[in-house]
Amino acid sequence: MNLQEQLCDWGNIRLAYQNASRGKRGRGATASFEMLLADNLLELQTELEEQTYQPGGYTSFYIHEPKKRLISAAPFRDRVAHHALCNVTVPYFERLFISDSYANQKGKGTHRALDRCTQFARRFKYVLQCDVKQFFPSIDHVVLRETLANMLPDDSAMWLVDKILASGRGVLSEEYEMVYFPNDELFALQRPRGLPIGNLTSQWWANCYLNPFDQFVRRELGCRGYVRYVDDFLLFSDTRYELLNWRDKVFERLKRFRLTLHEGSAYPKPVTEGIPFLGFQIFSDHRRLKPRKGYAFRRRLFHSVKYDSQESIKAKVQGWINHVRHGDTIGLRRSMLKQFGLLA
Repeated sequence: MNLQEQLCDWGNIRLAYQNASRGKRGRGATASFEMLLADNLLELQTELEEQTYQPGGYTSFYIHEPKKRLISAAPFRDRVAHHALCNVTVPYFERLFISDSYANQKGKGTHRALDRCTQFARRFKYVLQCDVKQFFPSIDHVVLRETLANMLPDDSAMWLVDKILASGRGVLSEEYEMVYFPNDELFALQRPRGLPIGNLTSQWWANCYLNPFDQFVRRELGCRGYVRYVDDFLLFSDTRYELLNWRDKVFERLKRFRLTLHEGSAYPKPVTEGIPFLGFQIFSDHRRLKPRKGYAFRRRLFHSVKYDSQESIKAKVQGWINHVRHGDTIGLRRSMLKQFGLLA
């Protein structure tokens, strides 16, 4: 079966609904969809088969942790369609990702990325830390579409990719500060760009967008110590000179993806100074939580203790502990829980 046939398979539609509704059943839009579940799924299947599916509008809101970001939530029905598309395309994406790309994938995630960073901090003397400016607002639709088409076995489902891409056009336009690249004309301002933060498709497509860059770092630069998590990535070497040389080539290569880096932080430094990565400060022999991460959780916990149920408080505390225990945080955990009378 080609991708379009897999997409419209009833088993895939059912699985997409189950994945989209996990943890949300009986609430809000999910409950409304479930009232006529079979009819709604059959209607969605028909629209996907006939390629008449049209995405709805987004509901947008800001979050402020870890930094201010505009989150755009698609209607539940659209989230089912996103899951259906990801079910059949993600296996092809994962086959092409390098092993040291850690976002979204099963068996990967932030903690595996932190562990890999620690391994490289023990093997190499210097690190070049990079993160992309305005990553999700900057993602260029033409570049992304070409990248996705090259990663998939056929183009039969690209019509749905186009629909979802078009639905997100302009959602993050106010978050984007225009950057002109070599050979750009004035009309470059009108190029479609931006992926709504909140879509499952956006998470995977953002990973795909930088996959050719990953291949460049590994194959052309020959970097043996490289870790990427979404738009944050690290290059390791035993010499500053090599990293400075790579830095210039990284800046130049990212222009092909219409992306820029935060230049001020993108300079080689000794790994002994610590590597700020994914909320931790990483050293070769220990790992500290960034102070602002501790302060942020303290604020959330203060509010939770005042207004939430004991069950909700327990869940939040356990989730936080499960994360920060990947650093040397036993003293911080005891202090935090003692402060709020939660130390058992």
